Amino acid sequence: MDANEILCDDTFTVPTVPTGASADRGVAWLRAHVARFSEGERHRRRRALAVRLLDRVDPQSLGRPGDHVAVLARVLGLPGAVAPDVRLVASAYQPHRPVTSRADDALERLVLACGGRGTGGRAQQDEERDERTAALVGLLVQACDATAALVAGVEPPVPTTRRIAPDGGTVEVPLDAAPFGAGRHACPGREHALALARGGTTFHRLHHGPDPLVLPNAWDMASAAALVRAGFTAVGTTSLGVAASHGLPDGAGASREATVYLARRLVDLPVPVTVDVEAGFADPGGVAAELWEAGVAGVNVEDGRGRALADLGDQAAVVAAMKAAAPGLFVNARTDTHWLGVDHGSTLERVRAYVDCGADGVFVPGLQDEGAIAALVEALPVPLNVLAHSTASRLGELGVRRISTGSLLYRRALAAAVGAAQVVRDGGPVADLASASTPYDQVEDLLSVRRG
Repeated sequence: MDANEILCDDTFTVPTVPTGASADRGVAWLRAHVARFSEGERHRRRRALAVRLLDRVDPQSLGRPGDHVAVLARVLGLPGAVAPDVRLVASAYQPHRPVTSRADDALERLVLACGGRGTGGRAQQDEERDERTAALVGLLVQACDATAALVAGVEPPVPTTRRIAPDGGTVEVPLDAAPFGAGRHACPGREHALALARGGTTFHRLHHGPDPLVLPNAWDMASAAALVRAGFTAVGTTSLGVAASHGLPDGAGASREATVYLARRLVDLPVPVTVDVEAGFADPGGVAAELWEAGVAGVNVEDGRGRALADLGDQAAVVAAMKAAAPGLFVNARTDTHWLGVDHGSTLERVRAYVDCGADGVFVPGLQDEGAIAALVEALPVPLNVLAHSTASRLGELGVRRISTGSLLYRRALAAAVGAAQVVRDGGPVADLASASTPYDQVEDLLSVRRG
């Protein structure tokens, strides 16, 4: 029999799991109450609960950047912060995997987050309510690893599934021809999973279009929303603008709180957002995970340390820590060899080391020589990012895939503000200033620039 025949044959059943008192708590309780490990009437009833939950979710609402588990959780009415607990439960969910006390504790927290009552001593409690809670948790858990594989381009996202044959033997069923299963246990959330995967790769794809990604850098919600309103397909932040607007020095690791606060608001915009995290705020993995869970699509991390460069091995570890903590995050690894005017000869060695540690793109601010740009593009397997110093079309001809404005827009805004104030002070044409400025009501209207 081929895979589809087995999956559609009612005599090949899913692996059984314990029921009764032995399954009244933790992951064992979840297994005993979800459609995934049920057959017959229980399976039909429990599957219908999951389908009803999915029917309330427009797949398009899932097509946004960030941790796919957190995205799905928020759309289902739960906080995105449940994502780490979902991953712990997923690690022990399949019957052939051992259950740890950490996974059991995580399941208890998830049940409470879903409005359940904890899973201990449930013999006298309402099974229908148990099943509703289990259906919600089960959607999150089953989306965890499979959608991560989709985001990573793995086909099929779940390589095999298990069935018990009529003779009692266990059959490994390959899913190459049926990546979302088939028959009564086919995945009911195919479109939702694909939408989640598309959202997780949107920002990456913008680096591989016909033209370079022109990435303007904002410093607050209004500047970012105005750039979105102007038609830019993604927005970054400028560490100088964020730090300076909070009275903090740039590059000193002092602006993490302000950076994360702004990022959590910018993710409401209808375009991917990438965040400048300076050198990683002395906690590269932690800040990467925090931003990814919040819905940030990428980060930019630099190897400059004042007027010098970080040790290459230390900075490579920073990049590796970010990718380990948030594998889907687009990590743009910046080297300041040209920006600081030091050790130009190490540029290629540095960026290659960052790529080897998982960097999705590299940024060389200050690099302007066309021959050097073209050579770097040729030598790298990932997109090259430079600061805007020539036309986008010319930089595109050289192979540049991302063009950033850095702190330029913030500095221009400061200069324009001071210039306007000077005109008022010096008796200049104030009416001309007003006519050339964004109208008050349009600034207020920027608050409506949100995801649909």
